[in-house]
Amino acid sequence: MTQQPRSSTRSKRRSHEPQLPPWALGGLVALFTVAAALVGYLVFTGVRDAVAAWQITVPRGPVFGGDPGSSGGVSSNSSSSSTSVTIIPQKWQGTQRVTVLLLGIDRRKMETERAYRTDSMMVVSVDPVAKTAAILSIPRDLWVDIPDFGADTINTANFKGDAFDYPGGGPALAVKTVEHNIGVDIHYYVRLDFTAFETLVDAIGGIEIDNPTEINDPFYPDGNYGYDPFYLPAGRHTLNGYNALRYARTRHNSSDVDRAKRQQQVVLAVRDKVLSLNMLPQLVVQAPTLYATLNQSIQTDLSLQQIIELALLAQDIPRDQIKSGVIDYQYVLEYSFVTNEGMLRQVLVPLRDKVRELRDELFAASAGLASPLQASLEAVRAEGARVQVLNGAGKPGLAGATSAWLQAQGLNVVEPGNADRSDYTNTVVIDYTGKPNTAQWLAQVFGAGSVVNGANPANSVDVQVIVGANWEVPGSP
Repeated sequence: MTQQPRSSTRSKRRSHEPQLPPWALGGLVALFTVAAALVGYLVFTGVRDAVAAWQITVPRGPVFGGDPGSSGGVSSNSSSSSTSVTIIPQKWQGTQRVTVLLLGIDRRKMETERAYRTDSMMVVSVDPVAKTAAILSIPRDLWVDIPDFGADTINTANFKGDAFDYPGGGPALAVKTVEHNIGVDIHYYVRLDFTAFETLVDAIGGIEIDNPTEINDPFYPDGNYGYDPFYLPAGRHTLNGYNALRYARTRHNSSDVDRAKRQQQVVLAVRDKVLSLNMLPQLVVQAPTLYATLNQSIQTDLSLQQIIELALLAQDIPRDQIKSGVIDYQYVLEYSFVTNEGMLRQVLVPLRDKVRELRDELFAASAGLASPLQASLEAVRAEGARVQVLNGAGKPGLAGATSAWLQAQGLNVVEPGNADRSDYTNTVVIDYTGKPNTAQWLAQVFGAGSVVNGANPANSVDVQVIVGANWEVPGSP
């Protein structure tokens, strides 16, 4: 960050905004990916007993070796050239957990820009031995450290990878960013836009959805900077592609976190529909058309053979063995700050300990999420950081008593003060000038969970502590 975060927690983001920005149209990242893959899987699965090997001709395009840095993986010659691929249907032979990062880029139809943000991300992981699976949705505004680029929201990783020629392009940088911040080893990626979604859902005859609450969204975008009001009463519905898209994208008095939950609901609804055996004949008939459509919207480092093998494995995973989670408001703090250009940004700062707990609940044998630096008090004193305490809890004298206690520990504490508000629940630690030992030690002591990067060398203090209601001065009555 370039300026001090200003506002803190809110229960939800504002809804009924008059217009979603263009990049909000890419919100169905996992929906498109998982659904597209499942259709392809089932097409081949339906005939696996009839043939020992299948010689098929497919377009040479982004699914097979598309340029990671190209515009959404769209190949300029994919419609004119083809290649023959021999497919031997068989299940995945590996025994280790397989994890795929699903990326949805914010590309609209007819757009040909070089780089795009991702509107959302999902991590899908399968244990081939235990026959279990897990899905984790990552909000687009999660404030993370992007390797080699610094702090920013996670949805910019794909953009920066493509825009700045990162090795492997946007997908490679997005994978590295998720691994670095979430602590899950990513083996493959799938990146796509949403142009094929309506066709796909219509091809399987729509999906069944249980809508828990009435949806009345008069500001649903029409794709041309106008409105296409969406209304859906509570209850069970059969949605075609058009309405399934609207159901998964609408914000209707909710937030991007709630939208991520609906996306997962739609993903599982597609799965349930496609796994119905009576779907196979019609899918086999439609396979060439579906594949040609989806191939223009998907880029992945999975081979077609691997996709089919994973699909056959996926069929063996019962619905009750698929766990899902969203990094929602239990796992983040919301902050807003003003950039050097005068723009207001709203971000989600992860509570790392809580995110770690969610990750471990979903993914067994995960890579270690980097724990906060276990800085010694001696290292903190050696940094000589100027520390300021602000009272964010509204308790009289809390900032002064806390400052005195920190001074007794040997820290360089400057004049305390009051925060911008008095309703902070959790303590916040902001590192302005790069004092990692001090910032991390304070985060540990105050139970802050993570450190906000305030990145402002001109600030009069190095580290600022906004004490919340969860803090009590040691030794106080």
